[in-house]
Amino acid sequence: MNETTVATAQATAQATTPPVLHRGVLAQRAWHIAAAVADPEVPVLTIDDLGVLRSITVGENDVAVSITPTYSGCPAMESIRDDVVTALNDAGFENVVVNITLSPAWTTDWISAEGKEKLERFGIAAPSGRASAAGGPVRMRMSVKCPQCQSLNTRELSHFGSTSCKALYQCLDCLEPFDYFKVL
Repeated sequence: MNETTVATAQATAQATTPPVLHRGVLAQRAWHIAAAVADPEVPVLTIDDLGVLRSITVGENDVAVSITPTYSGCPAMESIRDDVVTALNDAGFENVVVNITLSPAWTTDWISAEGKEKLERFGIAAPSGRASAAGGPVRMRMSVKCPQCQSLNTRELSHFGSTSCKALYQCLDCLEPFDYFKVL
């Protein structure tokens, strides 16, 4: 069996987004189809924007997809899995299997620059800073920029926003509430 693989390298200790290695036309096509699947909780983002799509392996008769949840209890994973299977089936790929991979753990560092821009345009403050490695320096909370007016004069209203991975903030200048995608 001659397998064509689209794989991602292991995350570095700094948890940066690993490069995607494309091999073969079918693997590239499958990657682009799966990468376009929207996140059900933040529909302006794709699973590629979020860094949730980790790898795709295309064999002679099957496609194996690996995704990593933004956190281990993420309720969107079932929907993402179903949407990836549907998108690939609709494109003619059969026998699609989606595996949920918990290691390495997802980090907000994996959100693409384009994904962060999309969050801002959607009215959600993108995560600022980088996730620290275990045992690393203690992070200090910095100001969160308002996605509406760009002011740094904001305050946290609730540590949990519309989903567990977001906090609810309010801008003290324009008075608008907004979600902030927490650094994880």
